Amino acid sequence: MSSTEVFKTLNQVQETLSPFRPRKRWFRRWVKRSAVAMLVRDGKAGPEVLMIKRAEREGDRWSGHMAFPGGRMETDDQHSKATAERETREEIGVDPAKVGHCIGRLSDIMTQPHSGLRPMVITPYVYALKRFPEPRPNYEVDEVIWVPLNFLADEGNREKMIWEKGRLKIELSCYWYQERRIWGLSLAMLDELVSLFQ
Repeated sequence: MSSTEVFKTLNQVQETLSPFRPRKRWFRRWVKRSAVAMLVRDGKAGPEVLMIKRAEREGDRWSGHMAFPGGRMETDDQHSKATAERETREEIGVDPAKVGHCIGRLSDIMTQPHSGLRPMVITPYVYALKRFPEPRPNYEVDEVIWVPLNFLADEGNREKMIWEKGRLKIELSCYWYQERRIWGLSLAMLDELVSLFQ
């Protein structure tokens, strides 16, 4: 199957994701929580997903990374989906629930938060967009970019990178899209989404 045959329409994404049963971390209620919104729309080359380039900020371990709108759950958030929607409104000035609807979620991902020893669980929610107003990024966001899912489904576009921390060096997978590197947690989320269609 060539990459052009993987993703055809937004409806196809919705139909495939709807019956998917994501893995949920059983301990998620007792650790720090975050959530992100993966906004998908029909594009010229098939469905495309919105990504943000995080602003360069000192002390932010994800500074300058490609990511999805999202962030830490607050006590006022009723659930993690509310977190994803609130953070998207704050970061890019768009309310996912008003311009589209949630078509499902992907598996929880565990990571280490900025502070503390307890892990943090991130839950990705996928939204199908009917329309998309002009984004209004806040100080946390440098850019808003649409990435074609067919680009990510093409293994020929996948590259390797070296991640370094102190003396530790690890070879990891990544994509370069329009001179922007997609890797890490964001890539893990995208890999799961793409895998449902292959």
